[in-house]
Amino acid sequence: MKYVLWLLRIVVGVLFIFSGLVKANDPLGLTYKMDEFFDVLHMSFMSSYAFAFSLCMIAFEILCGVAVLIGYAFRTFSFLLLLLNIFFTFLTGFALVTGTVKECGCFGACIKISNTATFYKDIVLLLLSLVLFIYRARIMPLLPKVAGTVTIVLTILFAFGIQWWALAHLPFVDCLAYKKGNNLWEKMHVPPGAIPDKYESVLIYEKDGVKKEFNSQNYPWQDTTWKFVDRTDKLVQKGNAEPDIKDFSLTDYAGSDHTEELLTAKGYEFLWFVKDPSTAHLDNMDVLHALIKQAQQLGVPFYVVCSAGKADAEAFQKKMELTNIDFLVLDGTVEKTVMRSNPGLMLLNNGTVEHKWSYKDYPKAISMNNNQLSYK
Repeated sequence: MKYVLWLLRIVVGVLFIFSGLVKANDPLGLTYKMDEFFDVLHMSFMSSYAFAFSLCMIAFEILCGVAVLIGYAFRTFSFLLLLLNIFFTFLTGFALVTGTVKECGCFGACIKISNTATFYKDIVLLLLSLVLFIYRARIMPLLPKVAGTVTIVLTILFAFGIQWWALAHLPFVDCLAYKKGNNLWEKMHVPPGAIPDKYESVLIYEKDGVKKEFNSQNYPWQDTTWKFVDRTDKLVQKGNAEPDIKDFSLTDYAGSDHTEELLTAKGYEFLWFVKDPSTAHLDNMDVLHALIKQAQQLGVPFYVVCSAGKADAEAFQKKMELTNIDFLVLDGTVEKTVMRSNPGLMLLNNGTVEHKWSYKDYPKAISMNNNQLSYK
């Protein structure tokens, strides 16, 4: 039994540490997923706590993994681990049964698995954690008490520190469709050779108070006793033709669309994403103003992409002394995915993302040599 418990500790501990680290790469991603869960659970009042809840849950996941591996305060942590697995199993079970949450986000945006696979994974982890809880008295700590306590304290500092870094400087690894190297215009279209979804027209007719579905070949067009009610499209074969980017649309405040114009333009363009001016971090605005001036001197277009209403955007534009910069509008939900920083800067080259910076990391100088933009 000793070796079985050791194997379970390694499996559960490593998996929890790995899961926590993957989510710590992008804490805002889990925050948005928590918002989604709160919404479908009719607990919108909890949304204001989603950010803090996500940070603590990620840190706690890493902490539990380390505590299980070193056997620190195992009676306490085996119980907490069991509660955590019950909580995760409930969430993934709810997502699977209701279908209201497309992906649970258990491994962040970098590792996507289906709700079914996630639920079965959590069932297995729940059983393993239950075994560890039952046999908790047999598990002895690997380290002396002082060394174990120091390890736990360092783990807590690391778990929150790595999240702070990702929030301040963008994720370590960008796994979203707007990552460096992706051509945004191409990602908005179905790739060549892809198989599109196949739909069939469903015609709904009613007769004697009974509604019946027909297709375009057998609908009762000659029988006047059937009355047409509605027409819908039914998915009969799922393809693989869904574009990676679906809702990216840049318009001005007059409603004119500039998406294709900007994403197919030749050369470099700066896009400064400001999701919400009222909560935007305005650190390094002096650096940004200097960057805008250099970009204008080099003939590199600079745009502000904002999700606020026209009045708020104009007030922000005036306050930040950006009256000579064009403002564009992007849906706020989409902007959360494009840039995990409010605000954040993106550099496009022929529609391809060349670089992204958080509000703390704007380039301090740019130069052009042989049509190549350099920045530092």
